[in-house]
Amino acid sequence: MKFLDSLLGRTKLRKPKIDALFALSTAHIALESIGSEPSGRTGICFKPVESSRFSEMESDLRDLLQLSASETGTTCQFETDKYNYSWVILSDPDFEDLVTTTYLISETVIEHDFEERLLCSVFSFKSVYLIYNYKEGTFYPFAPLSGTKRDSNLEFRVRSSMENELPIEKEMEKWYPMWGIPF
Repeated sequence: MKFLDSLLGRTKLRKPKIDALFALSTAHIALESIGSEPSGRTGICFKPVESSRFSEMESDLRDLLQLSASETGTTCQFETDKYNYSWVILSDPDFEDLVTTTYLISETVIEHDFEERLLCSVFSFKSVYLIYNYKEGTFYPFAPLSGTKRDSNLEFRVRSSMENELPIEKEMEKWYPMWGIPF
């Protein structure tokens, strides 16, 4: 079947990898050592699809996050960006709660068979974002400046401080800029 798929140009999407998210629970301390404290905000970005199943999944997510908020105090909001991607934006001063809730959201999307719709999770730190690419199972830094410029020096410092802590994307051409992050 793989031969026929490749002959007809069909490709299978890679399943998202979410276990590496938990490595961030302790790795953020390395970022703090270079002056980048967590901002208390994170976002999960996914591509919506028009279907009743997808609407049901979003409803389940809202219910789950409401229950989670009563336990952890993590607040959430749903937004759509200018590219029509959906975001679940979380706020909590406890960084571990943010990581756990991000994992919970990712797992819920996967359980509803929308794993191909998961794009990334974005963790906000002082002057830099740490982006988790679900398809690659790796993190990479993104340090936007004004306009569409990036602080490459800061991105390289973050990469150096995190290499032993997290699975960092080695191919820098896969460090996609995320302009217009809604938080």
